[in-house]
Amino acid sequence: MAPRCWLWWHWLGWPRIRPPSASNSTNSGFYRHFSAQKNPQICVVGSGPAGFYTAQHLLKHHTQAHVDIYEKQLVPFGLVRFGVAPDHPEVKNVINTFTQTARSDRCAFRGNVVVGKDVTVPELQGAYHAVVLSYGAEDHQSLEIPGEELPGVCSARAFVGWYNGLPENRELAPDLSCDTAVILGQGNVALDVARILLTPHELLEKTDITEAALGVLRQSRVKTVWIVGRRGPLQVAFTIKELREMIHLPGTRSILDPADFLGLQDRIKEVPRPRKRLMELLLQTATEKPGAGTAGQALATPVTRLEGVGEATQAVPTGDTEDLPCGLVLSSVGYKSRPIDPSVPFDSKLGIIPNVEGRVVGVPGLYCSGWVKRGPTGVITTTMTDSFLTSQMLLQDLKAGLLPSGPRPGFAAIQALLSSRGVRPVSFSDWEKLDAEEVSRGQGAGKPREKLVDPHEMLRLLGH
Repeated sequence: MAPRCWLWWHWLGWPRIRPPSASNSTNSGFYRHFSAQKNPQICVVGSGPAGFYTAQHLLKHHTQAHVDIYEKQLVPFGLVRFGVAPDHPEVKNVINTFTQTARSDRCAFRGNVVVGKDVTVPELQGAYHAVVLSYGAEDHQSLEIPGEELPGVCSARAFVGWYNGLPENRELAPDLSCDTAVILGQGNVALDVARILLTPHELLEKTDITEAALGVLRQSRVKTVWIVGRRGPLQVAFTIKELREMIHLPGTRSILDPADFLGLQDRIKEVPRPRKRLMELLLQTATEKPGAGTAGQALATPVTRLEGVGEATQAVPTGDTEDLPCGLVLSSVGYKSRPIDPSVPFDSKLGIIPNVEGRVVGVPGLYCSGWVKRGPTGVITTTMTDSFLTSQMLLQDLKAGLLPSGPRPGFAAIQALLSSRGVRPVSFSDWEKLDAEEVSRGQGAGKPREKLVDPHEMLRLLGH
């Protein structure tokens, strides 16, 4: 097997966007009993971690609440299904918890419904006592540099969606005939993409990666992957777990420029322990004997210098550039949310819905949780805490009588609207049929499942 390697480099080419931090305070035990509304009908838009954790908390702490979860895809679980790397099956175990929530007789999954198109947010507000927007970040941050739209350049988000079976990315067809790829960004997604590009295909064959993606990766000629960062090693966004996986990836060598780590030994003494351990591992890796790179096309990148200290460090262009030979460029500089409906306020600069602890500013009865609330940061447990807080605020408002009084029709009203518009939702039992089909198809190949990626085939299997 030819030697493979990944390399780390700092670079500047995209604007820094820092979303406001969300409060992580918790407040429990005050909403066991309600007088304002005995049987609240609540709508959650989005069936990823934010949506399911919000629903789970609402159902647990209000024993009469009913929650409908709307999802534009035919299948649930959002980023857990379409974003988590196929070689990280342990992270996907949260699906078991979400499944228990979906099977509750007070919860219903309504897939194949595009909120903002098939039904509007005001229509949902008219049918439910409260609406929670938890639809995540379904777009990527653009580089905003010349050449971004050239062939051979695509977003890491689309690449991740491609190998994870996201229907909208199933025809991406990345060209992996080159020997060198460049990933712009230094977060966990960047390392996920690098790892998938370099992992021996016999290891991927036992995961839930799609067969189409696996077929392309089997023919891949990529042997070298550059990880290009805007700032220095002290500011990397990936975690030590992902770094260890890259360092110990079979058949690969990690190459870091020791010059990027000069003077770092003394500076890391004062950083928090998790960051210190990460830096120590980077330092150790940087001192190892480097390997050799390969050649292809060229990417011209500006050289930067760092100004400031710690998290306040800024990358400042020097005016110089370097040519980095490559045949594929994947931008991994962050995800971002889109506006969902003209009636919902949206901060296009930060890519979030303006809110105070999950309460949408200026729209009583409308809430948000997850990435659309705080920005695309953190891990699944971060989203869990964030979603629980939004649920607490909603239940607090319910108890205080700040939400509509009297009964609301819930899905009965929405179902009539959808039917009149030719939209046929799918249920969680429908998903379980698709799930069984995927598991059955995967068994023959020794995989946990073979994901269905064609919505038309899914509907045909359901008899729709």
